[in-house]
Amino acid sequence: MDKLNDKTTTWFKAAGVRALKTFAQATIAAIGTAIALGDVNWWAVASIAGMAAVLSLLTSIAGLPEVEA
Repeated sequence: MDKLNDKTTTWFKAAGVRALKTFAQATIAAIGTAIALGDVNWWAVASIAGMAAVLSLLTSIAGLPEVEA
């Protein structure tokens, strides 16, 4: 049972790190695009980055190379 808990914890940590990195990348991209257009809509930036993080977590369900199966 401990092995399952260790794997689950490892998966959540790896998926969380990936989602956080994706969130940061999407934030930078959205801000960069908004600045080029002349106005930063912070609600839109947060929405884009949040959705990217959610999609990252959902994609991680298919498997993470950092976590052994």
